[in-house]
Amino acid sequence: MEQTAAELAVLLEGSVSGNPEARVRKLGKIESAGAGSVTFLANMEYEKFVYTCGATVVVVGRDFKPKQPLPIGMTLVVVEDPYRSFARLLESYDNILKRDEGIHSSATVHPDAIIGKGCAIGPGVVIDKGAVIGDRTELRAHVYIGRDVTIGCDSMLFSGVRILDRCGVGNRCTIQGGTVVGSDGFGFAPKDDGSYAKVPQTGNVIIEDDCDLGALCALDRATLGSTIIRSGCKLDNLIQVAHNVVIGEKTVIAAQTGIAGSTTIGSQCMIGGQVGIGGHLKIANGSRIAAKSGVSASLLTPNGTYQGNPAMPIKAFQKFQIALRRLVRFEKNNSGERNQRDQETQNI
Repeated sequence: MEQTAAELAVLLEGSVSGNPEARVRKLGKIESAGAGSVTFLANMEYEKFVYTCGATVVVVGRDFKPKQPLPIGMTLVVVEDPYRSFARLLESYDNILKRDEGIHSSATVHPDAIIGKGCAIGPGVVIDKGAVIGDRTELRAHVYIGRDVTIGCDSMLFSGVRILDRCGVGNRCTIQGGTVVGSDGFGFAPKDDGSYAKVPQTGNVIIEDDCDLGALCALDRATLGSTIIRSGCKLDNLIQVAHNVVIGEKTVIAAQTGIAGSTTIGSQCMIGGQVGIGGHLKIANGSRIAAKSGVSASLLTPNGTYQGNPAMPIKAFQKFQIALRRLVRFEKNNSGERNQRDQETQNI
């Protein structure tokens, strides 16, 4: 990667303040970026580093007004939204780093599988019978693609991802290492002797376009039908999605959340880390659930904000916490008065 400030400005739809021919060849953190680096300033708490780092180019917002002289040789690329612009730059840089096209000699591809144009198939990859891989998709080392799986175009599966039989992944999806799509749902029927009989999980998992899944997630196949992740969803690391769950479009879920079977989550929801959601529930569109909450009943009001275990509207939770603290103080004061009376009684 080597680009001029002028080329960066075109890519990021911004303007240059300084030397348009300034050249950068790498990305850097604003605290430590050196010569030849491009970095960005989105949070003004980090402004002090602009004046001390050695970056050649800094991406800044239109409202940035330097409070002291900039380092000699520093050029600014001025954009509408520095964070979003730098994300675009990171995406561009990531595409440059993609491996060369082709199938590695150690990969195993079934003769009945279909590989699209411009794909990169890494070492140790296994692609089973009937699988279809879309154009320009990259499968990193040791990815497993099961029977009759469909992967769309321009997707990226990192090392160790497993997409099991009959599941589907859409276009422009990214799945981080170790994630398993299509593991058996947790279905067992109790028997008379107290043991459990396994209920066959005959469905699949469908991940629609433009989804991102973090590392070490587990998405269980449906008992019947499909577990569905709608388009534009973003899942963090270590998330469990049980059988027959449906997650609506553009919903974002943070790490270590678990969703029990047959629950439907609406579109554009925001779910914090370590949230537990029970089975057979409905979560309305636009719901926001704070970290460590436990959802044991359906949340049917759109655009609500919830917290606590059990989860409740956030204002009710805050009132509950205030009342609880007052109760603790009241009990502490009463305890002190009782101790004082007991002491006075002993002295008589």
